[in-house]
Amino acid sequence: MELLHQAEFWVAIAFLIALGVLIWKTSPIIAKTLDNRAARIKADLDEAARLRSEAQRTLAEFQRRQRDALKEARDPEVRAVVITGAGRGFCAGQDLTEFGETPDVGDSLRATYHPNVLAIRALEKPVIAAVNGACAGAGLSLACACDIRIASDAAFFVPGFVGIGLVPDSGGTYFIHRLLGAARAFEWMSSNRRLTAAEAHAWGLVSEVAEADSFAARTAEFAATYAAMPTRAVGMTKRLFDHADNSTLEEQLELEAQLQAAAVQTNDFREGVAAFAEKRPATFSGS
Repeated sequence: MELLHQAEFWVAIAFLIALGVLIWKTSPIIAKTLDNRAARIKADLDEAARLRSEAQRTLAEFQRRQRDALKEARDPEVRAVVITGAGRGFCAGQDLTEFGETPDVGDSLRATYHPNVLAIRALEKPVIAAVNGACAGAGLSLACACDIRIASDAAFFVPGFVGIGLVPDSGGTYFIHRLLGAARAFEWMSSNRRLTAAEAHAWGLVSEVAEADSFAARTAEFAATYAAMPTRAVGMTKRLFDHADNSTLEEQLELEAQLQAAAVQTNDFREGVAAFAEKRPATFSGS
C-alpha cells in the first residue's frame, strides 16, 4: 500500500454559491462570484505520478502554489477556507522516493511545509479540512493544522511516519497532542494505527462524518455556515485559543480584554445587537 505521495497543487480558490461549490482545476486564481463568501483550496492529488521524476521541483511547486492560494485567501471577501483533496484521497504527504533523495530534509521542511502550516494558523478566518479519503503523514499534519475537520465516511487516518522509521513533522506533534491529549497522541503516532472516520469522530479528531456520496454538498453547506458568521469575531476567537495553551491566566484574561475591545468596534457587533433587539436573524458582513 502506498501511503505517501506528493501532488501538484492546482487550483486553488473557488467561492461557494448557495450549497454548491464551484471548482476550477487550471491555475491558482480567485474566482469572484455574487456570493463572495467562502473559498475552497483544492489539491489535485492525481498529478503525483506524472510529477515524481521531478522530485524537488514538484515539492517546491506544490508548496508555492499552496502558499499563493493561502495568500489569496487573506482577501476580506473570503469568509471561510476549505482545504480538501481532488480524487480519492485528501493528502498523503511526501513521496518516499523524493524524501530519501533530499540532501537536507530539515532545510526542505523549513522551506516548504513550515510556511504553509504557519499561513493556515495566521489566517484570521475559519479554515476547514474536508477529509475525503486517505489522510496520512504530512497530510495528517496539514488537516490537524486547520481549525475544523470534517470527514467522509470513506476517509481514514494513518500517522505514517513511524511505520517507515521517521518522526512526525509539519506540526503533527504540536497539533495532535492538543487535539487528543499527550498520552493518546503518543500512543497513536507511535503505533501507526489506522483510524476509520468513525473512530476519528469518536476520538474528537473530526467534528463530523458525512456519507461519501453527499460529502461535497455537506462540505459546501458547512463552509457556507461559517462564511455567514462574523468573520472578525471568529478570527479573534481562533487567536485566543492559539494562545490559551501557553498563556498564564493573567495573560489570557488580558488578551481577551484587548480583543473584546476590538470586537465591539466591528460592524458585525453592531449588526448582532440590532438583530437581537429587532428579533431577526443577523446578517453579518465580516467587517
